[in-house]
Amino acid sequence: MENVLDRMRLDWNGRAREDANYYVAFGRREQDDDEFFSTAADVVRGLETELKRVAKPRRALEIGCGPGRLIKPMSRHFEEITGIDVSDEMIRLAAERLRGVPNARVHHTSGTDLALFEDDFFDFVYSYAVFQHIPSREVVMRYLGEAVRVLRPGGILRCQINGLPKSAKEYTTWSGVRIGADEVAEFARAANCALLALDGAETQYMWTTLRKRGVARIRSISDTCTGDLAVPASGRFRSASLWIEHLPVDVDLNSLEVRVGGVEATPTYLGFTEPAQLNILLPPGVRTGLVEVETSWNGKALCPPAWMRVIPSGPSVPRLISITDGINLMPSPLMTRPLVESRTAKIVLEEIASPETLRVSVDGEPAVDVEYFRTDPLPQRYEVNFTLPESAGPGRHAVELSLNARPFASAAIEVV
Repeated sequence: MENVLDRMRLDWNGRAREDANYYVAFGRREQDDDEFFSTAADVVRGLETELKRVAKPRRALEIGCGPGRLIKPMSRHFEEITGIDVSDEMIRLAAERLRGVPNARVHHTSGTDLALFEDDFFDFVYSYAVFQHIPSREVVMRYLGEAVRVLRPGGILRCQINGLPKSAKEYTTWSGVRIGADEVAEFARAANCALLALDGAETQYMWTTLRKRGVARIRSISDTCTGDLAVPASGRFRSASLWIEHLPVDVDLNSLEVRVGGVEATPTYLGFTEPAQLNILLPPGVRTGLVEVETSWNGKALCPPAWMRVIPSGPSVPRLISITDGINLMPSPLMTRPLVESRTAKIVLEEIASPETLRVSVDGEPAVDVEYFRTDPLPQRYEVNFTLPESAGPGRHAVELSLNARPFASAAIEVV
């Protein structure tokens, strides 16, 4: 390993001193800086396309930055951008050319790892025309592993690898090792990365894009309606929001299962912010106290178990929300009492735990053809339609409601 790294450093130092622009850009010899930097345009456009996969990228790393051909134009997208290279002579040239780019830094490294950087640090790591010159498969694969290590969960690795068939007699620091598309795919699986692109298989310019997956976990649980950290066992506030970090992007409500206290809950909403918001309705009869929450995806555990504080609910307070004509739903702007023109009426009620016991009367006479249906399960909201009894002629009347034989509301209407 040390002999390989020494050879890489010596050979690339020599090329940097001879004609760095030629060996980096593969163009003609003795290019001036304007011509040299112009040769990066197509590569930069490709990197920028993949960068769109990252939300609000802040930090980037270029592996094998050479004299700064890519890092200079890419620097406009980041708060910080860092370049590394095995050649200290290339790093010296890059530092000179990046003197006017305050957010760019370059470092000479061993050529085998990214030990300078902590885990989960960069949003975007990229490399071009670097791995194709490394004569050791072990070094390339170690670099790929290190790139994943320093990426934050959700971060993107975009790099070019020599994918030509393995027919060379020997690998040098110019004609480097060749790695097949199947090896890249296997690396992605082993490294817990999503393989997003793999183009140019069996060519020298095989490109791949990987997204680092994180370990999904529930960061917190709150009441969906109030944001409180305690969730009522029933009633209008029995919806909980699970805030999940690193949720896989292909999770959906069809493939997701949530159990609260061992009982299946009902997922109702999934939002892919970070952390992702998963709303659930608590199952009926869930016990109070600290209750275990388990999540699974396609039959496998998704997150480590978390705990939800479930509290007793307050008593239901049935109430009348609105009353209108059964056909003309617009209230009269000139009347404090709803106008009923069609001899049918519509009322909306909330916190109705047992709608089958609801009774509707007008001036003490039972309403006709009473029908109800639920419109919102959380506040236990129901819409009730009925026909006025024949005794309700034109004029003012009282609509009376009772639940479980107990009166709870009345409202005045004007029949026209």
